[in-house]
Amino acid sequence: MVESPLIEPPVLERVLRVALARGGDMAEVFAEDRQSSSALLDDRRIEELASGRERGAGIRVVVGETTGFAHTADLSEPGLLAAAEAAASVAREGGGGVRTVALSPRRSRPARQFRLPSTVAKAEKLELLARADDAARSSGGAITQVQVGYADSFRRILIASSDGVLAEDEQVRTRLGVSCVANGDTGMQTGYETLARTEGFEVFDRVDVEELARVAARRALTKLAARPAPTGELPVVLAHGSGGILFHEACGHGLEADHIVKDASVYVGQIGKQVASPLVTLVDDGTVTGEWGNFAVDDEGHPASRNVLIDHGVLTDYLWDWLRARKEGRRSSGNGRRQSYQHLPMVRMTNTFLLAGEDDPEEIIAQTPRGVYVAKLGGGQVNTTTGDFVFGTSEAYLIEDGRVTEPLRDANLIGNGPEILRRIDALGTDFEMTPGTCGKDGQSVPVGCGQATLRLTGITIGGTSG
Repeated sequence: MVESPLIEPPVLERVLRVALARGGDMAEVFAEDRQSSSALLDDRRIEELASGRERGAGIRVVVGETTGFAHTADLSEPGLLAAAEAAASVAREGGGGVRTVALSPRRSRPARQFRLPSTVAKAEKLELLARADDAARSSGGAITQVQVGYADSFRRILIASSDGVLAEDEQVRTRLGVSCVANGDTGMQTGYETLARTEGFEVFDRVDVEELARVAARRALTKLAARPAPTGELPVVLAHGSGGILFHEACGHGLEADHIVKDASVYVGQIGKQVASPLVTLVDDGTVTGEWGNFAVDDEGHPASRNVLIDHGVLTDYLWDWLRARKEGRRSSGNGRRQSYQHLPMVRMTNTFLLAGEDDPEEIIAQTPRGVYVAKLGGGQVNTTTGDFVFGTSEAYLIEDGRVTEPLRDANLIGNGPEILRRIDALGTDFEMTPGTCGKDGQSVPVGCGQATLRLTGITIGGTSG
């Protein structure tokens, strides 16, 4: 069934005309209809079972260096025209920067709540949670707590601008996460694993939910016997997939054009220069089907694209949204993203990854006399201006005489993005992606990260043992 547009084209034209009536350089309408559902099983009890729907539009007007922005939950023509007039008014006040106006819906009746438009019954979704819980608990008696969360969303967007853009997209996302706690002589240890795909419920036809839960449980159980991590600078081998988040944070954010134009990135003025090991080819690609950062068009209506940022160690380009690209006289790279219609778009990554190399992953470990094998990274933070970062490990092991041996307690990896890129001396063939949620300036969007098994010749480890 073909659904009608969120806003009819004649209405869009009239709204854009009003938005430009006071002399705007560009006007844009972003409309969104998002349906979602979620469930949480905690300690074998359903703690949350929710569904909802959010509809609205954000209108942006650009005049010189000033952006006016208004958002409204009223998608009627009068509601959209009022938002257009408000955005145009604040844009014309000038002074640079961004000014935002939020309009309240004019309708007095309460907003209706909708389930995600899907043929899948709630009972079938809850069965997934129960299966995952049973599998995690059966992994070992030391597992004392299990939490399983499920969420899905169906998002329709429409973008129209005075530049002639008229685009629509539909995005379906499904997520399942398992978190386990194991209790032993060393106290409580945690482990988690997540599946997140830009797909519908059919993803569970091929994904083994029980195995996903067992992975989470195994991580928690393994750490019960973990020894303190070493401290100081050591070689580190990052397992395929999980290390991608390090490159997302340590260098990806520094390649976003808003940081570049503000001179707030270590990569300013580095185009054409060797910034990484020749093994490194870094790509941002929103077209990768099924990955968490996949879409057809970005939130400014530009097609998703494959952007090579670093090619065999040489910096080749940055990531661009419409606003920053306009100032440089170039096209958007399809990286204008926003959390919802209530937010302005900004430069964001999509699926960011290192292309695979040619080394045997097992040989990479075998040729490392002593070091740390990081099977899964945790969260981290980076200073884009300096490139300095700190990342936690959530599953790591000691490497001794070329073999992975004892598990290690959680520790931190401390380093500098550009320096770490230069220290990659081995890159495997076993490429894998992992999902994540990227936060920036108060907005969160889904992203994918990835890489093959690789070795860093040295990185500072903040552990608890000398």
